[in-house]
Amino acid sequence: MRRGSTTGDSTSGRGLRSRRGVLWTIISVVIVALIGAGAVVVALQIDASDELPPGIPPQPAAITVNPQIRAVPPNAPEPTPTGVQQAIADAVRDPALGEFTGEISDALTGQTLWSEAPTEPRVPASNAKILTAAAALLDLPHDQRITTTVVAGPDGQVILKGAGDPTLSAQPTGADTFYTNPARIADLAAQIREAGVDVTSVAVDTSAFTGPTMERTWEDADIAGGDITPIESLIADGGRIEPLDEYSPRVADPAITAGEALAYALGVDAPVTEETAPGGGQVIAQVQSAPLVTRVNDMMRLSDNVLAETLSIELSVAQGGPASIAGGVAAIESSLARHGFDMSAVTLRDASGLSYANRVPATVLDTLMGAAAGPAQPLMRSLLDGLPVAGGTGTLTDRFDPETNPGAGWVRAKTGTLTGVSSLTGIVQTIDGRVLAFALMSGGTSPADARPALDDVAGELRECGCR
Repeated sequence: MRRGSTTGDSTSGRGLRSRRGVLWTIISVVIVALIGAGAVVVALQIDASDELPPGIPPQPAAITVNPQIRAVPPNAPEPTPTGVQQAIADAVRDPALGEFTGEISDALTGQTLWSEAPTEPRVPASNAKILTAAAALLDLPHDQRITTTVVAGPDGQVILKGAGDPTLSAQPTGADTFYTNPARIADLAAQIREAGVDVTSVAVDTSAFTGPTMERTWEDADIAGGDITPIESLIADGGRIEPLDEYSPRVADPAITAGEALAYALGVDAPVTEETAPGGGQVIAQVQSAPLVTRVNDMMRLSDNVLAETLSIELSVAQGGPASIAGGVAAIESSLARHGFDMSAVTLRDASGLSYANRVPATVLDTLMGAAAGPAQPLMRSLLDGLPVAGGTGTLTDRFDPETNPGAGWVRAKTGTLTGVSSLTGIVQTIDGRVLAFALMSGGTSPADARPALDDVAGELRECGCR
């Protein structure tokens, strides 16, 4: 199974991290209510009276969760390489890790605490999305939105013009959506009706993107497999046939499918065609995507390949580059190099990590994660918020069993999985309050075996003071 979700030159990123003074990180507060063995739960059947029988205590107030963002103590005990190596010694010898490389560092000082062939370029799978997220957050306004428009055509035709927002949803007003606070085709239809347009047909305009819609190292089977849809400038619900199903098969013609959703909302039966909207044409409806930072977080938490590709194209366009998959890749590489990250051993063919031709060393992933967790790159801070929480959210929901892995609720990490490839890059706060960054890359074994082994390494870091 192929699934990406369960699928910089002058100054190195490592140098950036070594100059940090204070580390901040976003801590997820996980509250677990435990009922002791001696506790007694009594089910009472009460009649019409609202009064409890004498001696029965009133029902306790419901437990509430108050998530907070708190600074990590700047004077937390400093871990040592020896301490870390001792803590993970058994876990890193697990045969399930196969061909294993990685790096663990102190995010406050930038000191490398453990490494295994960290400069060896490896297939990152969806850990490539860390590069995409970092570049987008460094070089795009965090409140930037994408505007999808409807332009008046001839003889009652309306042209739905895409601008690169795959979170646009065909879900009815008020219905759940896969992405966070997306623009809706239903709102476009409502604006068209309010404008009093007698619509006779719907066309779609995909001219905002150029180049091939599929990277040549991808497989056409990945469309039906649910990993990707052709990257056009007009896509609804990420191209999913089942809009709320993460692993739904995708459509092979996303722009036409989106146009058909608008036609349906307008009650138009004519076939949807492809047209180029006239220059200076009248805009009769428009909707805007969620802000960039929200879309980046959705991409990270859900490991969404389509969103990763369109975010990279958005970055390329902002830099004056081509609105293509290849342009997006070039934009990521140039952006990170310009911000001081060493990209000399990085090879990217896509922004999502779906391609087996991608190569990224563990040290690059660890350096990026450490930069996000420290003060040197504050524009990358929100990358941490998009990381799945171990045993709690996104692609880590069903990993890090809290009964067996102490990292549950404390590890925040980006997953990556392709057939024979498993990776995990993130941060963890130790029991002493120190934040460690890590990048762990496994190859040659089944992800079903490798993922628990990777989780065990990260979990051991939570338990140790590592001194």
